[in-house]
Amino acid sequence: MPRKKISVIGAGNVGATTALMLAQKELGDIILVDVIEGMPQGKGLDMLQAMPVYGCDVQIVGTNGYEETNNSDIVVITSGVPRKPGMTREDLLKTNLSIVREVTEKVAKNSPMAILIVVANPLDAMTYVAYKVSKFPRERVLGMAGVLDSSRFRAFIAMELKVSVKDITAFVLGGHGDTMVPSVQYTTVGGVPVKDLIQKDRLDSIVKRTSEGGTEIVKLLKTGSAYYAPAASAVEMVESIVRDKKKILPCAALCQGEYGIKDLFVGVPVKLGRSGVEQIIEFKLSEEEQAALMKSADAVAAVRKEADALLV
Repeated sequence: MPRKKISVIGAGNVGATTALMLAQKELGDIILVDVIEGMPQGKGLDMLQAMPVYGCDVQIVGTNGYEETNNSDIVVITSGVPRKPGMTREDLLKTNLSIVREVTEKVAKNSPMAILIVVANPLDAMTYVAYKVSKFPRERVLGMAGVLDSSRFRAFIAMELKVSVKDITAFVLGGHGDTMVPSVQYTTVGGVPVKDLIQKDRLDSIVKRTSEGGTEIVKLLKTGSAYYAPAASAVEMVESIVRDKKKILPCAALCQGEYGIKDLFVGVPVKLGRSGVEQIIEFKLSEEEQAALMKSADAVAAVRKEADALLV
């Protein structure tokens, strides 16, 4: 069986790390694209030369054009300006919208059957832009957010309880930003509800730290934003698709009535398989969490409205 073809658009910290992790897992041959002349070629060649050390048989090609991406099976879009201290995700909207629109036009032309995974911020709005511009069905356009936010939530819970991260199941729903909704109700440690193991005030602080997870790293780095965890999260999504694992992962997907949300890309649990989003999994939220999710959806809708105005 021929290897899958995976294109990563943007060879900055997130894109390059994503490409390396994809290659290490041998998920397919990698095309790394960036507008900076020589940069993706150099990084691609460097990664290719690391493959014998890892014992991985994949091809990695860096390029400034899109011809090499022809007929990609999956395209991960990381292009865009990273957040800087004091900058909200919404501040990024105008700059990154024009970048994601141009990238998506080229990707859709060269790979009309690809599945798009958007990583650029503001995530929910950029995923919507990719959907509108590509005109792909909703099953083949999704955003990486919930996997990252849930991973942060799990990491903080593991730190608090001093237990293995493997024992923790967590879902973070809603928009990728300050209004995200870590679902305490469905977060468990070894099958035990987390609220039975961590006192409410401590759990509330962990929820708050999760919602501010990206901002915390931006403040520490001072000149950039997170990239190891975002890359790992995108790779988990790609792996579920390539290997048809049908994992239930929280991703930004187009809701058409699920959870009472319509025509918005919002973080919800989805079944990810060979064809992309195979199902949005609905479960009953507490009244408090449902209200928080609707509030988050309203915030996403406001940014989408701005994106629509810019897309005209």
